[in-house]
Amino acid sequence: MKNSVEVTNLSKSFGLKEAVKNINFKIKENEIIGLLGPNGCGKTTTIGMLLGLIKSSDGEIIINGMKIDEKRIDILKEINFISPYIELPKKLTVRQNLIVYGKLYEVKNLNSKIEYLANKLRLEDLLKKITGELSSGQKNRVSLAKSLINEPSVLFLDEPTASLDPEVGDFVRTFLETYKKEKKISILLASHNMNEVTRLCDSILMMKDGIIIDKGKPEELIKKHGRKNLEEVFLKLTRNNNEF
Repeated sequence: MKNSVEVTNLSKSFGLKEAVKNINFKIKENEIIGLLGPNGCGKTTTIGMLLGLIKSSDGEIIINGMKIDEKRIDILKEINFISPYIELPKKLTVRQNLIVYGKLYEVKNLNSKIEYLANKLRLEDLLKKITGELSSGQKNRVSLAKSLINEPSVLFLDEPTASLDPEVGDFVRTFLETYKKEKKISILLASHNMNEVTRLCDSILMMKDGIIIDKGKPEELIKKHGRKNLEEVFLKLTRNNNEF
């Protein structure tokens, strides 16, 4: 199936430590699923397995109808990833970075694609600038352009608006909303920004100690747990404090 992710009984152990324990979820076409949880809960390990960077200890990952253990290279051509904690080569210009990644993905009409993304992400004046000299907000938009250079059908976002000022953060969220509708892509969003998750996500997975402890639409979880907003739900579940 195009533009979809299916995770079944996925687990990962590092020695005696179980980082991810038998989790299950699906991401459909034109859907954003939020992956929430405190630091160390297994979110990054889960994304690493979805990207094929970490081999699972057990379970199955199927992306666009292909098993990642069997078709990893084919899958990598159809997915992409962004994290503010992984920087692009600092000494290259923005255009050079996009050219390098575009060629890695064997993107056709690469110059046209770069111009399209530069226009959409307000990068026209940055293309000739050295990437390492950009502000955090500018780097974020360049990384987002990199993640879309191959027109992925599945996109993994790890804290895509971390450390951004409100205006740039809102710009990125609005762009993602529009892009998802236009391209009908599947997105997994890991974030600690509860307002962002409430705004963008169709459904949420709450993770703690390597397991999914609850899931559902943002408004459903707020109602279910009798809280005012998603942040209060998050605090209740992660602290395991029913009196909060």
